[in-house]
Amino acid sequence: MKELIIAFGLFLFIEGILYAIFPSKMKNMLKKLELIKDSQLRIGGLVFAILGFIIIYYVKNLHE
Repeated sequence: MKELIIAFGLFLFIEGILYAIFPSKMKNMLKKLELIKDSQLRIGGLVFAILGFIIIYYVKNLHE
């Protein structure tokens, strides 16, 4: 559970830094997000979720 909280904190940190450093680029990116179909976003989200799971699984098992 501790790792999950750390991961969430890291996510918030990276997201916050991006908005702080590149506010106009982030706004433009969010506007372009509306042009992408829901199915494409869903597939992209699943790909990133699976990739993240594989990375976490690999790193957790690498240190055992």
